[in-house]
Amino acid sequence: MSAVWTAASAAIKRRRLQTFVLAVVVLLSTGMAVVTLGLLAAVSGPFDKVYAAAHGAHIVAEYSDSKASAAQIAQTAHAPGVVGSAGPYPVAYLHQPTETGTPSIGLAGTFTVVGRDRPDTAVDTLKLAEGRWPAGPGEIVLNLPQGDDRTTVRLIDVEHHVVTADGLDLKVVGYARSVSDSADGWVTPAEATALGATETQMMYRFQQAGSDASLRANMAVVAATMPSGSLIGTSSYLTIKAHLATGPNTYVPFLTAFSILGLVVSVVIVGTVVSGAVVAGYRHIGILKALGFTPGQVTAVYILMVMVPAAIGCVLGAVIGSAAGSSMVSQAFYGISGNDVLRGSETLPAWVYPAVLLGMPALVAVSALLPAMKARRLPAAVVISAGAVPQTGRGLRVQRALGGSRLPPPVSLGLGWPFSRPGRTALTLSTVVLGVTTVTLAIGLSATVVKYDRTQSGQDKIQVTATVDDPAAPWHPAAPAHTDDELFSLLRALPGTAHVSADAPFRTHLAGSTDAVAMDVETGDTAALHPDLARGRWIEGPGEVVVGSEFWHQHHLALGQTIVLGSADGQVPEKVVGEESGGWDVTSTDWNRFVGLRSTHRAMTFYIGLTKGTEPNDYAAKAAGLDPALKPALNDGIDTTEKVMISVISTLTGMLIAVSALGVFNAVVMTTRERRKDVGVLKSIGMTPRQVIALVVTAMAALGLLGGLIGLPAGMVVHRIVVPATGHGTGRDLPASLLHVWAWPTVAALAVSGAAIAALGAFLPSVRASRSSAAEVLRTE
Repeated sequence: MSAVWTAASAAIKRRRLQTFVLAVVVLLSTGMAVVTLGLLAAVSGPFDKVYAAAHGAHIVAEYSDSKASAAQIAQTAHAPGVVGSAGPYPVAYLHQPTETGTPSIGLAGTFTVVGRDRPDTAVDTLKLAEGRWPAGPGEIVLNLPQGDDRTTVRLIDVEHHVVTADGLDLKVVGYARSVSDSADGWVTPAEATALGATETQMMYRFQQAGSDASLRANMAVVAATMPSGSLIGTSSYLTIKAHLATGPNTYVPFLTAFSILGLVVSVVIVGTVVSGAVVAGYRHIGILKALGFTPGQVTAVYILMVMVPAAIGCVLGAVIGSAAGSSMVSQAFYGISGNDVLRGSETLPAWVYPAVLLGMPALVAVSALLPAMKARRLPAAVVISAGAVPQTGRGLRVQRALGGSRLPPPVSLGLGWPFSRPGRTALTLSTVVLGVTTVTLAIGLSATVVKYDRTQSGQDKIQVTATVDDPAAPWHPAAPAHTDDELFSLLRALPGTAHVSADAPFRTHLAGSTDAVAMDVETGDTAALHPDLARGRWIEGPGEVVVGSEFWHQHHLALGQTIVLGSADGQVPEKVVGEESGGWDVTSTDWNRFVGLRSTHRAMTFYIGLTKGTEPNDYAAKAAGLDPALKPALNDGIDTTEKVMISVISTLTGMLIAVSALGVFNAVVMTTRERRKDVGVLKSIGMTPRQVIALVVTAMAALGLLGGLIGLPAGMVVHRIVVPATGHGTGRDLPASLLHVWAWPTVAALAVSGAAIAALGAFLPSVRASRSSAAEVLRTE
């Protein structure tokens, strides 16, 4: 074994370039594998563990008091499949609540209050972040929004109240967190009844709750024990889980695509390096066999000389991937409502490291085994004399045919080189194809990200936004001097105005559910300024709404379906006519019906589309003078998440391009070493160094051009797969327009990018070959 190690270590030291290329390829591939697996694992495992520890409800159900008694509802706790329950609790809804003494309790609108006698129930165990539980009438505990860090300050030092427009005043005596998001606030059961509760809440944990199908089946069993029509609605914990998964799932699809590309590049380049090492080391193999090495020992030498740099690259890649993956997992959850459910758990799971540290070397070993097996079968006499044997076969015939053409000699010779080693040529071509595929995918993804951001923010239609000071805000700004109608008139009268719309966001609720619904009511030129829709059409009148993709999937909606929402006039049915990728949960243009849920009954933001040629800065400056409470701003810039995605895509692309160029570089080095006798003969008959460079670069550039023509459509196909997958992973359906990002100049540039990658990898070895002395080369032969 010592002889095998001695021979392998000597080969590693002698072939420093091959060792370096292999280590770098494995390092980058390992890092990407760690990051991708870590993000995939961060979506589900930690959530299930933390949610179970908090006894979170699998289903929060709402029952109608007019169709079922509290005693009947309580009996559902004993239904088959139920392993835990809490309730029944009376549910009331407050309208237009505001909180005094703190920044805000969130969007105005409807506010769900549940009558609950204690926080430490068997299901949905509440954690008091501050204060105490309500002890009597006029007291309330608020649900501290997930991700809110206000627990770092004393909240109850100042007397806080929740007040409504009709004079209701509830003193805030505590803040709690519900992992199930079961309510916005809690009062005593008697107080909830006094507030006009007409529904009852019941929370369940089931023995089988891993899927929507399981939960629906369980609730069907529960509902069968109740009077018909008594179950109004339910909300599932899978909705919370899916919402938390939107962050990591933003990155997982394209990271997976890049990781697969990286792994394939690893296999191809490892195969190229190892097979090249076998061919370039023919005499070394013969000498080993002449010295008494058995075929098994020869195989071991070549596997060992590959595994050592691969192991080093794998360990370093795992370290780098751990640092990058931990940062990306935290970034994936940053800013997502509910992320404190996983706070402290958003780390890479331990199983990722052994999986990658064992899997990657195994992959390298398998890719090295076939050429190593070839090495063991070569007779010593054949390999020792291999360098002196003239080349024959297809490569020579192609070379002679090209030599008879009118092409310059360096070009004709260069075009014939790839045919001398068809196996290596195929591997090198694969490397270039993967490099072009990567570049194409990266450019397509970056263009899609930018286009998505511009579409969702309306930058293609809205150039200026103008917020309106809300006098109900904690800092109590002055009210606008003009009404909404007057502001509309003033903005429309400004030179350069093409379209104006306004919105007023608030929150409401679905009938029979405690889930808060973020709703936006719009008015004005909404038909001209709305974002591209994923499906359906824009709103044409009252009673119609467009919903966001996440809301669409969470509630399993369809075009034409009716949902029942809370409004200032009570519950109203609304028909779903369209779906947009982002935005609010629900958007309506029925201004008069819904704006009453805002305490100010005013628009919050005006959106202005400008005529062609209007300067946005000048327009914004003029709009600022219309009303002191009007705050115009340019609608530009890219969202933070989009910036992170573009940064990650650019980094991974640079890595894979570098690896691909290294693969070409390594192939050219091996080819020029094998053909050093040919180069020496050509230089001896008058070929200049520049012609030698042209010969080598032409050989690789032609191969690269073919790789570009193959890699370009491959990258486009991967782009069409990854973009919808990214959307679905985040719970969003994307408009078809996001796939149409290719312009002919870009396509033409990508088609020749393979030649650029190949020429880049071939240049330095060609320069080295051009500088070798003909006499020295021929003497060594």
